[in-house]
Amino acid sequence: MEKELKRESSTQPGVVTEETVLHRVEHDEVFGEIKEGGPDYRSVGWIGTAGLMIKTQIGLGVLSFPSVFDTLGLIPGVILLCVIAGITTWSNYIVGTFKLNHRHVYGVDDVGQMLFGRIGKEVLAVAFMGFYIMVTGSAMLSISIAFNALSNHGTCTAGFVAVAFVLVFGLSCIRTLGRIMWLAKIGVVAIIAAVLTVTIAVSLQERPALAPQTGEWKSDYKLVGNPTFAEAIAAISTLIFAYAGTGAFFPIVSEMRDPKQYPRALAVCQTVITAVFLIVGIVVYYYCGSYVASPALGSAGANIKKVAYGIALPGLLVSGVLLAHVCTLILLLLYKALTVS
Repeated sequence: MEKELKRESSTQPGVVTEETVLHRVEHDEVFGEIKEGGPDYRSVGWIGTAGLMIKTQIGLGVLSFPSVFDTLGLIPGVILLCVIAGITTWSNYIVGTFKLNHRHVYGVDDVGQMLFGRIGKEVLAVAFMGFYIMVTGSAMLSISIAFNALSNHGTCTAGFVAVAFVLVFGLSCIRTLGRIMWLAKIGVVAIIAAVLTVTIAVSLQERPALAPQTGEWKSDYKLVGNPTFAEAIAAISTLIFAYAGTGAFFPIVSEMRDPKQYPRALAVCQTVITAVFLIVGIVVYYYCGSYVASPALGSAGANIKKVAYGIALPGLLVSGVLLAHVCTLILLLLYKALTVS
């Protein structure tokens, strides 16, 4: 980023008074000139970056991991989870390195342009935005499910989806990730608190809500499963999708105050989410066995389910806001690039 100081003089030509003011003007290869008083697109520190990255990857989907372990078995499931975590960590590191070497890159579409020209840019832009629009829709559906659970289905799901859309649309209009960063931190705390609440509740209850409520109970967890090919691929796809936030890391690192600190934020992000995935998946599956609900919120009973959804609601909302924001900003930058060219 280039910096220059512009001197503002008095109204008389050629005269500089003591009231001269120095204004900082920063030039960014993506956002152009960033002036004082305008939106600051380079204001996210490494801790805020870690929070944004964690929020793009962690949600209530972590509660599907016990079902994955039930399909694959505990040992293969843990091994595959760690392997996928390692692969995506390396991929995410390459994102930061690529951004440092090519400062004009904001999203996957810019990478497509470097590789395949304008066609590559447009194709990958449509693919990326289409993916995140669908993921944003999934977040809105999760919000509506939470509203249903908290209100005992007080109205139709379509009505709650409409409410979720209004909330996500309104908050995603915030112009910079520097301001959304605080929402992301709240969302991360909310989601982790919700899944840990379910995890602790499952470990303390006598038996899962879906298990037979009479007779002796013993968890029937499996160390090694025997899935069909289709079941195994579906389970592995769930693990891969849990780390599918990589595409949003380009926009996030683009708004960092110092992109050289990206590896530090990445290390925190991958460590936290992998630890949460392992703890929740192992503990819930160990205590529930094949009677785990998917998602596992229902494994601890109706009351804990309501408590968990209530805690997780801010996190679900922030997931939709963050993904929608990244998608819309890429759309605006793409429109600017196409109109200029």
